[in-house]
Amino acid sequence: MNNPAFKRPSVIAAILFAGFGIYILVPIYWLVVNATKSTSDLYSTFGFWFSGEPQLWQNIVEVFTHDDGIFGRWMLNTVGYSLAAAVGATLLAVLAGYAFAKWRFRGRDGLFWLVLVAIMVPGAALAVPTYQLVAAMGLVDSPLAVILPSMVSPFAMYMLTVYISSAVPDEIIDAARVDGAREPRIIRSVVLPIIGPGVATVFLLTFVGTWNNYLLPLLVLQSPELMPITLGLTSWNRVSLFPSTGAEVLYSLVVTGSLLSIIPLIIVFIFLQRYLRSGLTLGAVK
Repeated sequence: MNNPAFKRPSVIAAILFAGFGIYILVPIYWLVVNATKSTSDLYSTFGFWFSGEPQLWQNIVEVFTHDDGIFGRWMLNTVGYSLAAAVGATLLAVLAGYAFAKWRFRGRDGLFWLVLVAIMVPGAALAVPTYQLVAAMGLVDSPLAVILPSMVSPFAMYMLTVYISSAVPDEIIDAARVDGAREPRIIRSVVLPIIGPGVATVFLLTFVGTWNNYLLPLLVLQSPELMPITLGLTSWNRVSLFPSTGAEVLYSLVVTGSLLSIIPLIIVFIFLQRYLRSGLTLGAVK
């Protein structure tokens, strides 16, 4: 047990994890520190330490009052888009995953391979076709233009297909069918309680992906009152980068707004982490 050969991998792993943790936490630390500064202090003080006159609360008040309080509207828009897309994508992924995993029908393998191919297509490559489809449906500059495309997640379908195949025994489903349960009842009462960690993971990934999505809202939204937080903060940053005559530089508001925008993500992750943890240990228990 005292052989250094057994300790070396642990030390290397600890160093790697520490480096990875620093890589993740340093930008967040920078965001917290600079959210307490004025725009002038952002340029005149060290970026990784607080200024002599911190003004976090003043910055927060200015964020929520600037431009008639539109930041609050952007935040509500983002919450609505993300929740709707996450619920819809999770529901579609559960139904599709159950069908691929437990049903036998003609063309199943071909459709599943199509899902795999769709995973490999970059989202940017689908930007123009998505816009044309949304425009043909008359949904440009509407919330559905953001929600509907975000609900289709090939990766979520693939993930739940694999999860249901491995976690839900065929014998349980056959027993439920013998007892007279129909497919909706089987999914609701038998499958969902078993695949709860997988459902939570898909919900979280879709929620975060929609929350951070920038390209799709940029293409399909025009009205400032419909913008999500990513697009709204970019518009403030654009004003700061290219100010017109008399325009106000908004760097401190952009930084503070960025800090506020990650708080809901942290809350969602804390709420769902127990489901994610149980999902990670499910395979080890089996």
